[in-house]
Amino acid sequence: MNSFRFLVILSLITAFSGCTTIDIYEKNADIPAHEWKNSFRPEFDFTIKDTLTRYRVYLVLRHTDKYNFNNIFINLYVKGPGQDTASRFQRDILLATNEKGWLGTGMDDIYEQRRELTQPLSLRAGDYHFAIEQIMREDPLKNVLNVGLRVEKEK
Repeated sequence: MNSFRFLVILSLITAFSGCTTIDIYEKNADIPAHEWKNSFRPEFDFTIKDTLTRYRVYLVLRHTDKYNFNNIFINLYVKGPGQDTASRFQRDILLATNEKGWLGTGMDDIYEQRRELTQPLSLRAGDYHFAIEQIMREDPLKNVLNVGLRVEKEK
């Protein structure tokens, strides 16, 4: 029994020692009919309690291989604790190159992209509200399955 307990403890130590970040939030919103209209703005809410660490914020995007562009332009709206209005940040997210093709991970004809939206941030304690709007010239933006937000605590 002691050797079994030792193996379990050793396995747990090994598993956790390889982690560099701790996930604190990830949520995805399905895109109706896989056509993302610019009027559809998925919203994400979460609370920050730990102010001693920094956070990384990612866009999570799933699309098919029929997506028509190598990038996506988005507006990221952020409303933090004590703010009356949201701040808007425009981002151009690279999804593919001519040399490498799709940059995300894929299975069959579906690709998932995780792209960092900001440098690591120090956040104040409190409630945060994020919204994502696509601002591409094609509206609706076809072949987008879902969009999400991922926030990781930097270790």
